[in-house]
This record gives sequence, C-alpha cells and structure tokens, in this order.
Amino acid sequence: MKELIFEIADEYGFDILALEIMPDHIHLFVSAPPKYAPATLVKLFKGITARKLFKEFPQLKKQFRKGHLWTPSYYLGTAGNVSADTIKRYIQECQGK
Repeated sequence: MKELIFEIADEYGFDILALEIMPDHIHLFVSAPPKYAPATLVKLFKGITARKLFKEFPQLKKQFRKGHLWTPSYYLGTAGNVSADTIKRYIQECQGK
C-alpha cells in the first residue's frame, strides 16, 4: 500500500508529507497543486490503490464487504489553521512513535 501511495503521488506531482498505514485505516498528509480539490485527491488514492491491489491480488475482492476495498466515507482536513509540523506530529503520535 505504501509503495502504491508513493507511486500515485509521483505520477500526479503530490508530496507525501506524512503517512501511517493501520490495519483498518490510513493517515495521509499530502501536499498537492491547487488544481486538485481535496475530494479529488481522496478519489484518486482510493480508486487507484483499489484497482491495482485487486488486479494483483484478485482473491482480496472476496475478503471485503461487497467486494470494496474502501468505504465511501473519509475524514479530510486542511492545514490552514495548524502547522504542517502539528499534523505530522499527530500522525506519528497515532502510531506511538
């Protein structure tokens, strides 16, 4: 998953500032050009990772509810009111680092 996320970032010109992958969710702090709406970023990451993982590991589709890797929901926040360091620290602290 980590490799896929960095591949997507490279392809679209995004910078991954922090990333932590948990068994049931991902914390991703990304910087992207302003032409990409935040919701578009989520759709890109979710859609591309699901397609590539299901293609490489077709048996995964049977393991997930209704054959979907991701739920349709997500939490998205912007860094307008806090510093990038604060967000990075939050992501690292969630992992006990």
